[in-house]
Formats: sequence, structure tokens, C-alpha cells
Amino acid sequence: MTLMTTPPVDQEDDEMLVPHTDIVEGPQPMEVSQVEPANTNENQQVEEPQSMKFTWTIENFSRLNTKKHYSDIFVVGGYKWRILIFPKGNNVDHLSMYLDVADSSALPYGWSRYAQFSLAVVNQVHHEYSIRKDTQHQFNARESDWGFTPFMPLSDLYDPSKGYIVNDTVVVEAEVVVRKILDYWSYDSKKETGFVGLKNQGATCYMNSLLQTLYHIPYFRKAVYHMPTTENDMPIGSIPLALQSLFYKLQYNDTSVATKELTKSFGWDTYDSFMQHDVQELNRVLCEKLEDKMKGTVVEGTIQKLFEGHHMNYIECINVDYKSTRKESFYDLQLDVKGCRDVYASFDKYVEVERLEGDNKYHAEEHGLQDAKKGVLFIDFPPVLQLQLKRFEYDFMRDTMVKINDRYEFPLQLDLDREDRKYLSPDADTSVRNLYTLHSVLVHSGGVHGGHYYAFIRPTLSDQWYKFDDERVTKEDMKRALEEQYGGEEELPQTNPGFNNTPFKFTKYSNAYMLVYIRESDKDKIVCNVDEKDIAEHLKVRLKREQEEEDDKRRYKAQAHLYTIIKVARDEDLLEQIGKDIYFDLVDHDKVRSFRIQKQTPFNEFKEELAKEFGIPVQYQRYWIWAKRQNHTYRPNRPLTPQEEAQPVGQLRDMSNKAHNAELKLFLEVGRGPDLRPVPPPDKTREDIMLFFKLYDAEKGELRYVGRLLVKLSGKPIENITKLNQMAGFAPDEEIELYEEIKFEPCVMCEHLDKRCSFRLSQIEDGDIICFQKSLPIASEEACQYPDVPSFLEYVHNRQIVHFRSLERPKEDDFCLELSKIHTYDDVVERVAHKIGLDDPSKIRLTSHNCYSQQPKSQPIKYRGVETLSEMLIHYNQTSDILYYEVLDIPLPELQGLKNLKVAFHHATKDEVVIHNIRLPKQSTVGDVIDELKTKVELSHPNAELRLLEVFYHKIYKIFPPSEKIENINDQYWTLRAEEVPEEEKNLGPNNRLIHVYHFNKETAQNQIQVQNFGEPFFLVIHEGETLAEVKLRIQKKLQVSDEEFSKVLTPLSCCFSYLVVQWKFAFMSLGQPEYLQDSDIVFKRFQRRDVYGAWEQYLGLEHSDTSPRRTYVNQNRNTFEKPVKIYN
Repeated sequence: MTLMTTPPVDQEDDEMLVPHTDIVEGPQPMEVSQVEPANTNENQQVEEPQSMKFTWTIENFSRLNTKKHYSDIFVVGGYKWRILIFPKGNNVDHLSMYLDVADSSALPYGWSRYAQFSLAVVNQVHHEYSIRKDTQHQFNARESDWGFTPFMPLSDLYDPSKGYIVNDTVVVEAEVVVRKILDYWSYDSKKETGFVGLKNQGATCYMNSLLQTLYHIPYFRKAVYHMPTTENDMPIGSIPLALQSLFYKLQYNDTSVATKELTKSFGWDTYDSFMQHDVQELNRVLCEKLEDKMKGTVVEGTIQKLFEGHHMNYIECINVDYKSTRKESFYDLQLDVKGCRDVYASFDKYVEVERLEGDNKYHAEEHGLQDAKKGVLFIDFPPVLQLQLKRFEYDFMRDTMVKINDRYEFPLQLDLDREDRKYLSPDADTSVRNLYTLHSVLVHSGGVHGGHYYAFIRPTLSDQWYKFDDERVTKEDMKRALEEQYGGEEELPQTNPGFNNTPFKFTKYSNAYMLVYIRESDKDKIVCNVDEKDIAEHLKVRLKREQEEEDDKRRYKAQAHLYTIIKVARDEDLLEQIGKDIYFDLVDHDKVRSFRIQKQTPFNEFKEELAKEFGIPVQYQRYWIWAKRQNHTYRPNRPLTPQEEAQPVGQLRDMSNKAHNAELKLFLEVGRGPDLRPVPPPDKTREDIMLFFKLYDAEKGELRYVGRLLVKLSGKPIENITKLNQMAGFAPDEEIELYEEIKFEPCVMCEHLDKRCSFRLSQIEDGDIICFQKSLPIASEEACQYPDVPSFLEYVHNRQIVHFRSLERPKEDDFCLELSKIHTYDDVVERVAHKIGLDDPSKIRLTSHNCYSQQPKSQPIKYRGVETLSEMLIHYNQTSDILYYEVLDIPLPELQGLKNLKVAFHHATKDEVVIHNIRLPKQSTVGDVIDELKTKVELSHPNAELRLLEVFYHKIYKIFPPSEKIENINDQYWTLRAEEVPEEEKNLGPNNRLIHVYHFNKETAQNQIQVQNFGEPFFLVIHEGETLAEVKLRIQKKLQVSDEEFSKVLTPLSCCFSYLVVQWKFAFMSLGQPEYLQDSDIVFKRFQRRDVYGAWEQYLGLEHSDTSPRRTYVNQNRNTFEKPVKIYN
């Protein structure tokens, strides 16, 4: 799934079980032998799923003033559910939406329920543009709601023209399927199926499904094992070793396998693991990397042998003897889904012949322009055929990507020699039988904005299919793997069969996305046996060592109930830690000596063991129990009694530990004589208390532990001054001040102790901490930054080292500052300004750190928008130590009152575009922007009238009225263009029309024609009765295009099999489809509406070559939210 409600956590290292067989030398030359089908158990029984569609109509949506808003409760599968939305976003600029367990607080301890569900915001104007996202989740007490924090941009939701909010009403839908899986948590994939799954790092299900598919191509796995690696390689720095390790664990582990080593070998960080990518793109990038890594090794060329096929692009003239061909290789084929019933229909479309005639004739060198036919034929298919189904398509009307959920069938056996080998070139090898059997089906469940990937695979090509869904592997039948992944619509069963109800149909958002076929004649070679002899010895030794460590951990955990962990703190630990590792309380128990003792061992026997360990006779030992106080401090509470010391350690642990963990924490009190040798500790009565003492040096700013004393409750601190001075190394009569360290969370509490008041009256008890220091004269106090214990402890508690980075270089630390968590906004910017030598701190703007993406947050911190440094560093429940800064040219308070717009001014007579930054008060209007712009630009004449346009992907979407407020104008994604209004547009009569004119060209990729807009769009006035020939002359003059560029030439490019359209052709464009116009056509007749046409409706298209630097607009199969896959190493 794409996005989660809980923050990411590190997964535990995976456990591994290596078969106990003799290790052989490796890697060996690749040998291929046929694999035998695995013998596995029968499928787990599951109940038929129960489903429901719930519609929630939210009226007065824009007036909702609550952060959270819940729907009514609905019941599915006997469970109560409701939808939870954040109308203004859950700390993001998107609508946030989740499915919530309505009665979670009332359910019994340990409850859980599993559901697959989709959430949607309905487009009430064009239903097909509704935004829908799918996911699945095991709900429990900790995660009782699940869904999508960035569901859809708020800017789209609240824009009435987009159709999601109509009459201030929003319609939300939820489709919930509850499948009651028996004993979900105890399910053992290895035991039930013989296979294990892969752990999901956050959004890596797409990668997991691909890795399982590749792993279950045994020839590929064998090749990976034979890639040279050494014992000195580290998996996180070597893709081959990481992949070998992963495959080895998939083959021999008993539990699911982690993929962190592999993604780290890719050079990915946590952010990459939480960004969903495209399976096809990852497949290509990974195979390219492996192909490169295999060069010069025994497995060089494996990728080509498995996956590479060839096809021939041809153009053949009809009336003359001329043919042009070019051979191309492919690793996978993209097949059309829309308009195709099945895989065969897609192949028919793939090799469909296109006629080049009329204005689209082919230029055949010495023969000139000729009628021709153009197409593709296959020269050969690979042993492993990967078919990428084009489930994602560009919608020209909406100018976005959409998912095609149409029904699309694929056969178990695919015959590409059908109908007299019509897909193959006459030159293809006729001895090869191109009959394929289906190996795996990769499924995408969800919509264009996100979803979940899993795979159906039959590893040995037997009749048994398996579903690999991240960590879980289940047996599935053929119907589930094939027919249920065709897509299309599904009809829900009738709830009241006796009534003549209209059956409810819903679109299936889970459907096949990638198919892998293996050629029948090659299957014995491809589905070969892979065993220990294929694996390098150093890999087996490394993984066997890891396995032994894991076995030790497992045994340790399994026997944990038989043992007690005893942690013993001593004076030596306090001396070592206080003032270095810790300042508050007495010791970090994780850093003291730890003993693992059988619970039945008598404590007195344990004391004898410690006597040997520490060299302290048993009679000199006294043990104190630690206790956690109500103020969350942890102190020695009381000594063990002789009766308690006679008990077994397990019983003693249970008595002392209310938390019932496996640890018993003790303080070992040892008396010391004048020669520092151990002596018996002094007798302790109820009138005696043991106190711990810390010494603070105000001049050095240092705190250290100096010892402990047994004192009388009725005694007074002043009676112990001499001893304390002796412990500190002071003169016997040195004046000192005493403070009691009371607590440090959530704030420091350290109070002055009256030396003349008894310990009883001061409420001092066993285990209390007294801090003391020399009494300082006033002059010395002023010279010390922290003159007393409370101020020093306050400083230590709040100090924070912050790494500052320039916003322009977000990966590099510029400098570090030691600050206080309670520093105000002004304190922080003043120190940053001082560090960089800036006189005016108000020109510093700070941005917080996103702990998940490891990037700056999208929005900077507003001037005095937070009170303290602590608030700047918190991201959800995580604390960062990074802040980003930038230096502004004006003070931030002034800037926040302004709206900054980046406007591209197009000169009326010069071929130039100048970008201007316009800053105006937020309440300003577009008219104010135009007035400000007039003072900055060169106009064609003093009285020229300007207008402001909104341009996006080379189309004009809006002319801003002068009265529109600028506060909500977004120039981050849209281009704001300013231009002079031509005189002819100012007084349009009934016989004139103002139309949009856009540049475009057509790109052909595997017989799929796509219209691409480019260049600068513009308006044009057309007149009634005006022919295209007349309009062309005016456009030619307006754009200053030469006559030569209007010539008709179609030129083939040598570097790739496509054609550069040099001539200018004119087309009436409607819904993205061109209708070419002749010179004699009356243009006015095509545009009958009086208003200015929207960019998504109709325009006059100018088809010609784009001579500007080429930039990809859309990737056919990449979702709009995805980033390109990159493997860095």
C-alpha cells in the first residue's frame, strides 16, 4: 500500500534457517537439471468474503470547522465501521481519509479484524474521474484506523470547476470486503506452502512481487548465485551479494525475509522505501544493473538469453519497389488493454499495419513521396516473455493519468504461432515453436493514485498456484489466479433472493498488470534445479554464521522464561557515568554488569558467584532493591532482608518487579576502609538512610559523583559538612551549598536544602540525591554561566545540538549550534544570524525537517509561528536535530504579509520572455499585479493593456479577471504569463471568434499515437468566412515562421524508427483528437461558441516539429504520484 497512518519503524533482522548439508566449493559453472514439484500441504480454509458499498454525502463541506469528521456507522461482516476524514488535511495540504473501526474502544483485549477496502471521492460532474484508492489492513487496538494521509490535493477538492464539490456537497464512497481468515497471525507460510514471503518496508510491495517472480525463475536465480562475490563484500554495498543473500534466504528460511540489505545496496534511504514506484520501470532498471554487473563473468549474457527478443519495424512502399527495415530488441512488451478483449487482440493491434497516404505519405529517398504501409513484425521471442499490460493511460480530456480497469483476458497457454505465424517476420526461425505457458501474474489493486501489488506464481508450472502477498504466501486455485484478475465488473450476490432487485455491479480495481510466460520448449532449461552446489562457499559460510547467531537468539528467547536477568550497579558505575553519559538519577542500567541466572538459583548462591566476579567477600556485600518513584525517578529503595536473600532469584524478581519483565535490578553497597579495601557495610536501622552525593564545579561547569553516606534521619546536613568536604577534596571548613535533585521530567526540579533542618523535616529518604557546590561570592556568580546546581541541571536538560543546513543544499550540514530546547523563536534566529554574520535576524527564515523523507518540510516556519526550539524539531512523534535556513532579502514579517508571484512577461514585438517576481500585499488584486508589472516592463506603446493568464503544460487554462484576489493564485505548478492584449481582441463582433491555438506533434510508440503539446499557446481572432489558407498566413506572420518551414516533407530519423514532421499541418482538436483541415475549409464553422474555449475542449492545433529541448511529458505506465526508479550503485 502507498501511504500509512503510522510512522515507519525499523523491522527486525530476518531469521534464517540453512539446511545442514555439506558445503561445496562455489560458484560452479551453471548446470541445468529439471526441478521436481514441491510437496506441500493443502490450502488453508477461508470463509467467503462479505462486502458492502457505503455512500456518505457531506453537506456544507466548506463550513466544517472540526479537524476530524466521522461518517455514520455501517456494518460489514458483522463489524462496525465508519469513515474518518480530515477536511483540511492531517498536517498536509491534502484531504486525509481513513477507514475506522467504530467500536474499537469497546472491543475485548487482543481483538483484530482484516479488511480489503477502497475509499473514493466521487466526481459529481464526470463520475469516471472520481478518485479512488485501495488498500488492505489488519485492524487492531494500536491501528484501529487505516487509510491515506495525502488522499487528494485540497486545491482540487475545493475547486468547484473540478466537480468534486457541488453545491458545497462532497460525496465519499467506501467499498469494504471483510475476509475472516482463520488464525491469521499464527499462519505459517512455509509450513502451508513450502515458500516464504518478503517483508514490506513501507511501500515496497511492488518490489516484493517482482523479486518473487524473478526468484521463481530458477535459471535466473542460478545465474545470480554464480555472479562473482567475495567474503570481503558487504551486502549493503554490493547488489549481487545482496540479491544472492536474499534469494538464499527465500530458498532456505522458515520465516519471511527482509529486503533492507537489497534496497541499501541500491543506494536507497528510508524515503525511497516509502515511495511507491512502477514494477515495469524497476524491472528494467534492475535487469540493466544486473546485466552490467554480469559482464566479464561466467554468467555474462544471462539477461539477454532469458528476456531478450527482437522485432522488425518496416515501411514498405505500395507502388514502387522500396522497403525500409530496422531491427530492435526488447526485454518486455507493452500491450494495450483499452479496446482489447485479450492478449491475442493486443498482439493483433501491435502488428497492425498503418497506411501512409495523402498528407502523410512516406518520403522514399529517390522515389519521393509514396503511399506506403508501416508496421511491426517479430523476428524472435525470448524464452521468458514479459508482458506489461498498459493499465495506466493518459486521459487527454482531463489532462491526467487514469487506470484502465476493463476486463482483459489472458490464456494459460499462449500460442504466438497462431494463424500461420502472423505475428512473425518471414525471416523468423520456423524451427522454434512459440508456444508459451503462464508462469506468473503480477496484480495491481487500487487506482492511479496508489494501490497494492502482489503476485500469483506457479513456480514449477504445475497446476498449483501460489499468491505471494508481501510476508504471506497462500495456495490458490487457477480461477483466483487467472479469471479473478481479468478486471472488469463483478456482480454482488443478491441479499434478498426472493425479491426482484437489480443486481449491484461494481468495478474490480484488482487486475493483472504484468504477465510472465515461459516457452514450452525451454521450460526444462528455465525451470531447472537450483541447489547448494550453485552457491558460493563464502556466502554459505556467511549465512550459516548468521543462522547460528539467529539460532542462539532464538534459543535465548525460548529459554528466557527459565532465567532472570540480574543487573548489578556499583559505586564504580556511578563514578564512570555521572557527568559523562548521564547527569540525572544515578546510573544507566543498560551499561552495568548483567548476569543471566536460572530462576531456581538461590540468591545466596548468586552472591558467591559475584564474590568471585568482583573480588568482594559475601559478608561485605549488601544489596538494595531499586524502585521507580511516582515522579519517574529510579532510586535504590531498601536493602534486601536475610529472608529475601534466602529465596530463589526468580521469586525475588517477581516480588521486586511490578512490571513483570525478566530483570532484577540491584545496587551493591560495599563498605571501604581507610585503605579502600572492602569492609562490612555499617549496620542500618530504621533511623538510618543512605544518600548519594554529586559535586558541582560552577567554574568548570562540571558535575561528578563523589560517594554516598549513611546518615540519621534526625541528623542535619550541617553535621555532615566535614565529611562532604573530605569527599570533595575541599578544606574541612569550606562553605558549601546543598540542593536536593528531585526530578527531571517533564521539567527539572532541584531545590535548595536547608543545612540546619533535619533530614526528616526536609523529607529526605533512602536513595535521595544531594548535589553540593562551593558557596560562591557574588562576583564569581556573575562570572559563571551557570552559577548553581539548578541552573546547570536546567541547562543540561534543555541543551540541544542543532545541525543547520542551507535550504539550497539540504543534504549538507553548514554548521552546528548548541541551543536550548526552551529557546524562543527569536533566540534561535538571533544565534543563526550571529553565526553567519547577518545583522538583521528577521531576514532568517527556518524550515523544519521531515524525519520520514529526510527532506525539508514543504512549508517554512512562520515568523514566531512556534514558541520554542522543541516545537521546531518535532515531526509527528519523532524529534529531529536538523533545521534548514535561508536568508531573505526583506524581513520575514514583511514577506509574510506579501504574496510573491513569478510572472513570465511576453513582449508584444520582441521574441523574448522575462521572468518578474511581483510582491504585493495578499489582499491585492490581479489589477494591482498588472499595474506593478507595467512599471517593470517595456510596452509596445504607453497605453497598452495587459492581461494575466494561467498556463499549464502548454495550454491556457484561465484569463484572470482584474478584480480577482491574488492570495489563492498558485504559481508553483502553473505558469503565470503576462502579455499585451492585441487591439483586434478588444472589440469582438458577432462575426468574430476568439479561439485557443496550441502547438502539437504526434509521437508513435509501439503503434500507439500520442498527441503532445509544446511551445507557447496563444489566442487568435478568426473571422466569419475566413478560410484556413487566410488564417495560416496570419499565424505565419504572428509567429514569424518562414515559408520554408511550411513545406511538406516527412523525413525518417536514422537514430530511431520514427518520423520528424517538418511541415506545418493544421487541425481542429476536440477531446485530444485531431481533425485535419484543408486550405479551403472555413475555420469559423468549427468554433460555434462565443466564449473562450477551455483548454480541455476545442482548439486549433498546429502540428509541426518541436525544435526546443525535448522533455518527457508522461510515462505511459507510471502513476502521476510516482518518481523515477533509480538504483545508484
